[in-house]
Amino acid sequence: MSERILIVEDEADVADLIAHHLGKAGFSVEVAADGMSALDLIKSNPPALVVLDLMLPQMSGLDLCRAVKSDVRTREVVVLILSARADEIDRVIGFELGADDYVVKPFSPRELVLRIRAIFRRRGSTKDKDDSERIRVGDLLLDCSRHEVKAANRLVECTATEFKLLRILMERHGRVQGRDRLLSDVWGYDSVIDTRTVDTHMRRLRDKLGDCARYIETVRGFGYRLAAPGR
Repeated sequence: MSERILIVEDEADVADLIAHHLGKAGFSVEVAADGMSALDLIKSNPPALVVLDLMLPQMSGLDLCRAVKSDVRTREVVVLILSARADEIDRVIGFELGADDYVVKPFSPRELVLRIRAIFRRRGSTKDKDDSERIRVGDLLLDCSRHEVKAANRLVECTATEFKLLRILMERHGRVQGRDRLLSDVWGYDSVIDTRTVDTHMRRLRDKLGDCARYIETVRGFGYRLAAPGR
């Protein structure tokens, strides 16, 4: 059975374009033109993924994302924001509310399909991974079974993407990870689409880690490295 996707978009021509390409890619598609009707659809029959515009009548996309991710019944629904808002602060807010990806308009329908496929691939591989381990690097502790991060014994609230990003850095501590490698391993992208996604998540992760953010080094022009303690 194909994954069911809900498109929340008030511009009919944009919604039709997205629906056409997702349908051709084999997905089952529904469309909602405003935030309130979208929320009713999500609560009554949660889709696998929501393609979400931010500027919506009745309820904004950010408010809808917050409602979906704060409800235990719907928080596992994937949210991909598709918006004309290109400023980094808009991306940061979206990711903080639990969005899984952020695509800026105007957009490539082919890129959108690739990103959605990558999200489903990523979630599938995560389910198959052994989550019994705990990883410690200096004052950072990552507990995979509990899905918890502690920085100097302080519990850090991470999104699923931030958790996976930190896990990869900790598993490979001391080794430089290029932005393109992180896009592939964390987001599941087969090609470099938008390395700003990596930088935005890394900035938010550093903010959350407090003093332990010093472990994450920027390798200018290439990527990031989690430095071993004492470097």
